[in-house]
This record gives sequence, C-alpha cells and structure tokens, in this order.
Amino acid sequence: EFEFAGQEHFYLETQACLAHVDENEQVFIQSSTQHPTETQDIVSHVLGVPAHEVTVQCLRMGGGFGGKEMQPHGYAALAALGAKLTGRPVRLRLDRTRDITMTGKRHGFHSTWKIGFTEEGKILALDATLTADGGWSLDLSEPVLTRAMCHIDNAYWVPNIRVTGRIAKCNKTSQTAFRGFGGPQGMLVMEDIIGRVAPKLGLSARELRRRNFYAEGQDTPYYQPVRHPERIEACWDQLISQSELEAREREIEAFNADSEHIKRGLSITPVKFGISFNLTAFNQGGALVLVYKDGSVLVTHGGTEMGQGLHQKMLQVAATTLGVPLSTVRLAPTRTDKVPNTSATAASSGSDLNGGAVKNACDQILDRLRQVAAGILGAPAHEVQISRGIVSALSSTKTVTWEELINTAYFQRIQLSASGFYRTEGLHWNLSQMRGEPFKYFAYGAAVSEVEVNRFDGSYTLRRVDIVHDVGDSLSPLIDLGQIEGGFIQGAGWLTLEDLRWDESDKPSRGRLATQAASTYKIPSFSEVPEVFNVTFLDKAHEEGAVYGSKAVGEPPLMLAFSVREALREAVGAFGGPGHSVELASPATPEAVFWAIEEARGQDSGAAASAREEQRVPS
Repeated sequence: EFEFAGQEHFYLETQACLAHVDENEQVFIQSSTQHPTETQDIVSHVLGVPAHEVTVQCLRMGGGFGGKEMQPHGYAALAALGAKLTGRPVRLRLDRTRDITMTGKRHGFHSTWKIGFTEEGKILALDATLTADGGWSLDLSEPVLTRAMCHIDNAYWVPNIRVTGRIAKCNKTSQTAFRGFGGPQGMLVMEDIIGRVAPKLGLSARELRRRNFYAEGQDTPYYQPVRHPERIEACWDQLISQSELEAREREIEAFNADSEHIKRGLSITPVKFGISFNLTAFNQGGALVLVYKDGSVLVTHGGTEMGQGLHQKMLQVAATTLGVPLSTVRLAPTRTDKVPNTSATAASSGSDLNGGAVKNACDQILDRLRQVAAGILGAPAHEVQISRGIVSALSSTKTVTWEELINTAYFQRIQLSASGFYRTEGLHWNLSQMRGEPFKYFAYGAAVSEVEVNRFDGSYTLRRVDIVHDVGDSLSPLIDLGQIEGGFIQGAGWLTLEDLRWDESDKPSRGRLATQAASTYKIPSFSEVPEVFNVTFLDKAHEEGAVYGSKAVGEPPLMLAFSVREALREAVGAFGGPGHSVELASPATPEAVFWAIEEARGQDSGAAASAREEQRVPS
C-alpha cells in the first residue's frame, strides 16, 4: 500500500484575464491560458454566441505547468460576461492566496499492489489499484488516471499485469493537470515497489531495476511496441560511467561505516515517458506563415508560451526550413482568429505539433520559391538551396539574396503565405479496452542522485545529481538543458518538500487548504539545488518522424527526480541492518525521513536483540 500527495503549481503569474467588447460586438479575451481554443469555446457557450464572435489571445504566461490548461476558462467567461453586460473592459486576476485556495492541484493517489518476482529477480506479475483524489469535480481526472495507468510500468517489462483505476470524489479543490499529467503518479508507484522489494530479494535496487528493463520486441501493458528500448540501457550505462557511480558507491559504504549519525545514499532510476495526447484527436497543430515583400517573415502558431521556450523553437524551425537568418523571422501572439481549433499546449507536445505545422507552412512557401529561383538561376528547381539568406543551385554559378528572391516572387504573383497543418500519424487508442498505440515515441532518461541525511532531525542535503536524457536531435540545446534542470527540481520539490495540508477539523472550514501561501507551502529554493548538477544529452538519439529528429523535453525530466527519493531511502536504510526494507512517505519531508530513520533503527535494534537471545539459547 502506498499513498502520496499532490502538488501546487505555484506559477509566478496567477490566473488572469482581460475582456472587452468592440463596436461590432466582437468579444476579445486576453487570457493567461494554455488552451486558447477551449477558452474560446467556454466563453462562447456562456455568452450564447458563435465561436467566431470570440477571439482569445495569449501573448505569454508567467508559468503554467498544466494549471492553466483547464482552469482559466471560468475566469475568462466571468470577465467576458461582465464586459458584455456593462460594455466596459473587465480585468480579473487572483491574488496568490486566492489562487492557491481555489485552483486545482496535481492529483494525489492511493495505491494498493501485489507483485511477484522470479528467483532471478524478474518481474512476473503485478496487480495494482490506483485511486486518484479528483476533488469536487472531474475536471481532467479521467485522462490523468488513464495516463497514470499507462505509465505504471515505467521502464520495466511486466509480462502479466492488472491495473484498476478509480477516481475518488472529495470535498476539496477540483484537481487538474500538472506536468506529467498522471504519468509521474503511476511511475512513482512502480519505483516505490522496486525500492521496497529489492532488499527482500537480496538484490540492490540498481540491479533489480536493470534486470527488468524493456528489451527489443516487448510491448507495454496496453500493447504498444516499445521502440528503441536499447536507449534505456544506453542512458543507464552512459550515466554509470559519467557519474563514477560504482566508485562513489564504495566511498559511501565506507563513509556510512564510519559515521553513526550522518549517512549518505546514492540511487539511480530510469524514465520511459510516452509523448502524445492519449486522445488521438488532440494530436494536431496549425500555423500561419506570412512572408512580406521585404523578405521579413511573420509566424503564428497554435501553441502558447509559458516560459518553456516554445516560441524560440518555432522561430528556429521557421528560420531553418526557409534557410534565412533568425533575425528575419518574428513571432506573433497566439490568437484563435489566426490559427483555429488548436490543442492545448500540454502533454509535452507543443514543439512536435506546432513545429510540424510551422515546417509544413514553410515547406509550402519554399516549394513555390524554388520554382521562381530556378528561373532566376537557370537551374532545375530540385537543385535550389537557400542557406543563411543566400539562394544558389548546384549547377549554377549565380546567386541571389533572399530579399531579391521574394521581390521577384511578388512581381510574379506567387503566393507568399501559407497555412500549415500537422497531425501525428500512426496513433490509435481504444479507451474502453485501454489498448492501442497512443504515443508517437517514448522519451528516455536516467538520473543518479546522492544525498546526506542527519539522524537527529531527518534533514538532508542533495549533494550531487547526474543526468543523461534522450532529447533526440535537440532543436535548442540551451532551452532543453533548462527544461531538464527545472523539471528535475520541480519533481524533487513534489517528492521531498511540497506538503499540501488540508483542514481535517469538524469546523465549517473542513476540506479547505491550510497551506495557502509561500510562508506555509514550501517550494524548492537555492538551498534545495544540488551542490553539483551535471546534465548530458544521450548521444546519437535521432528520432525519425519528429521535427528535425528532436524529442519532447517538457515533462519527462520531472520523473528523473525519483532518484532523489530513492537515494533518501538508501540513506535511511543505512541506519538499519542489512536487508531492511524502508517505507518512505511522499513527500519525504525531513519529518517523514526522521520517522523512517527511527523505524529503521528500531528494526535493527529488534534484530540485534533477537540475535543476542538466540546466542543465549543452548544448542
């Protein structure tokens, strides 16, 4: 049995929107939303008007993490209704306390499980029940639970499995999407199982994990073949080498033997995370690319920017495809009257869907321009190349600039704009049977974390973290590096620090959140950042069929933080005797770690007492 808590998004910008109605009764909404199309749908429904009378724009968000996928719509509808009734602009913004109190969180889960292993340490069968704390309404609880069930295997092959999922209605905030969208909850159950069972099998957790990795030809529990499973071991082996793991394990063993009150722990954990929306219809994106007579380019796409660097990547995709300098391209705000019917910027799919649409639009323009360039250069169209704003051909000595090409195309009445579209091919999902291939690909990674724990108060320090992560051929390495580091720290916060406390009294305030501010709800700060933090991309990891071979990097790194919790388990176990199975609460706060240490020491004392008693009994 294992129960673990949710997590507050704590985005920098709280829920906010601005609504006004123009002289034509057109409603305009500026909203901090991850899903402008759905905001448009809800507002039009509340006002009783067609969608074409409502325009939603998202310039940027001050953070989202899933908390602005579903929750902003109601606030936008309130503001729009006020603007419609009064004829005046209406601005709505929650202060921090109201935002934390009213908005949904990551779903907490309760799990029960039974698992069987072979004598060789291979998983034989798993029977688990996952119960999600949905709060007072469904919100996105059903797809969150679905993804949790699809990710309970993590990177391990489970040949026989039965997973039952349930949603509990509770008198609390309506829980919602949060980075990982149920995936972290499902994977945490499996990692907790491995960490608890390994000592009982007489194996190290590291060895038990490795013995159960997916191999070529194996399918997930929902019958999707696992492509490139060798990358799990590639990340694992590269990380063991780069982090000097085996030497550090020996050093830690020696340190713990000489230190009674302070112990260290080291753990390595893998990640396998499916990329795409489980609901196949959501896997589509749109874009609009305009090339002006002077050669400058304006790009609009359906994704929203919340600090993850999506807009920068879209600029890079457009500039790379067209063969022009980055300074030539500008990005316009995301608007529903420019790109309609888009999906939420969620499920780590923003770059894949919108990047595919931007590239599609640019390719259309490029095909037309090649015909024009062929006439100028006197060469076949298929030989035309555009690089850094210079147009050339293999069989021609002539060159022209991008600006000259565009000017010529304009006077030849060539269309210099295109609407791009992308749909992820090969996906199918039967929800009633929980079978299909819902994911385009899997993102892989592994992390090693080292912690130091104080026996007297359960406090701990994250000494070092090493990560190897599969990002494919990165579109923007610095952005991906930041996403990996940030995702890891956010995951570590969820697993070790961020403690949601609900009022359990019999007073009218029962069910309300007690940790309503930064003073009571603690998120990671500089003191929680590891002293040494090394991040490396997996070598030779081109992903065929994705935008320029890249992979999503928004959500998968969060689950690398499992290594922190498992390192704490190893350190706590060092206070007990060999073979001691540590049960660790989540979040593993210093208080929780302290009581786990007390339990480990108590069991060790009990085992020692039993051994002494056996020595007294004559043979």
